[in-house]
Amino acid sequence: MKKTVDFRLGAFVSKYAIVLITFVLFGYFSFAAQNFFSVSNVANLLRQVSINGICAVGMACVILTGGIDLTVGGIIGVSGVMCAYLMLQGVYPIIASLISLLIGTLIGLFNAFLISKIRIAPMIATMGVNTALRGVAYLVTDGKAIFGFPTWYNNIGQGYVGPIPIPVIIMAVVFLAGVIFLSRTRFSRHIYGVGGNEEVARLSGINVARVKMVVYGIAGFCSALAGLVMLGRVSSGQPKAGDGYEMDIITATVMGGVSLTGGEGKIQFVIFGVLVIGILSNGMTMLGVSDYWQRVVKGLVLILAVGFDRYIQYKKTQDER
Repeated sequence: MKKTVDFRLGAFVSKYAIVLITFVLFGYFSFAAQNFFSVSNVANLLRQVSINGICAVGMACVILTGGIDLTVGGIIGVSGVMCAYLMLQGVYPIIASLISLLIGTLIGLFNAFLISKIRIAPMIATMGVNTALRGVAYLVTDGKAIFGFPTWYNNIGQGYVGPIPIPVIIMAVVFLAGVIFLSRTRFSRHIYGVGGNEEVARLSGINVARVKMVVYGIAGFCSALAGLVMLGRVSSGQPKAGDGYEMDIITATVMGGVSLTGGEGKIQFVIFGVLVIGILSNGMTMLGVSDYWQRVVKGLVLILAVGFDRYIQYKKTQDER
């Protein structure tokens, strides 16, 4: 009886640990950092995490198949500078935005082609593409920020609908779409199947290459959308935009319970992983913690998240035996 209770308690803690951590961190910084719990700072915090949150939905889809996408930062940078450049050339902002979203999606599809057809390891393929994209962003801008597009476009990153920042609304819509896609569609079973065992999925009739094209395309679209939000937020096309965002997004996704080995995890909890990273950054900044120490903390959080994921997988393997 005691073992049953302990097992249920352990299962509950492992399932909802990220939720508990989110509330504990929020409570701690609310007392430790002055004005952390203020309405303005909470709104600013949610605005800050929106970019990572949008990208995390695409990253979750990719990791569920057992892959990884390191082109997030590069797509954020390229989509932002391309949209700004097109607007300066006289292209209507909505058309420029749609072109940038298409570019991001095509980059994701190219990643999938390299991975599923050329058989390049996901980490190597996406790392190489990300490096090339960063170069493209600097070539388009000649290493300088692009200014001068219509000021109303900044609303996508700075505006509000009532008291709610527009980037938060965009993030919420993307997460809702992700939840529906990964829990209410037949295709989601294919995604989990490929992540669980790619060879078994192929033998059962699942078109593995098609699944990877879809998830990497979604990831590219999400990253490009995040790039447009960042463009509006900083009011300029920055070639360095999104640099280094990959680790925060991967950390948030894994902390949200999506296993790096693929085939396991619920996107509903990923938002809490995103919030934890945002709360840590915002709270430490308000406490005056230097950027160097913040990098140390985030690195340790990533190690702990991956370590916990491996421990859960090990325990499940032992239980199955």
